[in-house]
Amino acid sequence: MQLITHLPGSSALVLDSPHSGVVYPPDFLYTCEMSVLRRAEDTHVEKLYDFAPGLGAHWIEAHFPRSYLDANRNTTELDVSLLDEPWPHPVETDPGLLSKVRLGKGLIWRTTDDGLPIYERRLSVEEVSTRIEQCWKTYHAAVAQAIDAAHAGHGYSIHVNCHSMPAVASSHATDFPGEKHADFVVGDRDGSTAGAALSRLVCTHLESLGYNVAYNHPYKGVELVRRYSKPAAHRHSIQLEINRKLYMDEETLALTPGFDTLKAHLHSLVGLLLNTDPRLL
Repeated sequence: MQLITHLPGSSALVLDSPHSGVVYPPDFLYTCEMSVLRRAEDTHVEKLYDFAPGLGAHWIEAHFPRSYLDANRNTTELDVSLLDEPWPHPVETDPGLLSKVRLGKGLIWRTTDDGLPIYERRLSVEEVSTRIEQCWKTYHAAVAQAIDAAHAGHGYSIHVNCHSMPAVASSHATDFPGEKHADFVVGDRDGSTAGAALSRLVCTHLESLGYNVAYNHPYKGVELVRRYSKPAAHRHSIQLEINRKLYMDEETLALTPGFDTLKAHLHSLVGLLLNTDPRLL
């Protein structure tokens, strides 16, 4: 079973999609309805950016679903109540960092976005450890390798962590249930993972295309932008959330006519970033 795709590029731009996976491993053994579980996916994100490798961008994509293991969480963000025995490794204790765990959205999901239990069983330490080894470590190694290669080849790197979001926040998805989302959310963890000028450039470009854009709310960026960014060393990471209403039917998961327009606009954004040296902004 192929767990990730990693297509090395020639540019300073790295794109990754950690949540668009649709390959459900046989050892998942979930008990909720598949149709409900699939709403956790950043559906079709990989299709929105499928042109990027041809332009020289590095591309990393997870094929396992985020509900099986969320590669955008730290391995310490584990809900130990899911386990049938004590977890032998460190776990997060900071209440702020545990907000997603409380919502059932830690490294291993406990519930769906609507709060429905995913399992009717306890998980073993062995199976969680296997998911970390096969999925989390493999994915993170690919992202780290791509960013290192981009930086080594150009003296800087621009990493875009690619996501999608529902039009309206679900009850257990964020700390703002029921909130209507903007067309795009640009997140840089309050300026800590990317230079302000670069984040501003992304926001301004999207706004120039007619979209309403939110900055660091309600999504600031999580583990993948935090772990591999260092703006002072010219390593920039931005999390980019796209409202699913722009390109798909959220109930049927079918693409809508807006998909082609959105994809063309993302092509223009990727082209802009391929021709941007953040050191000159």
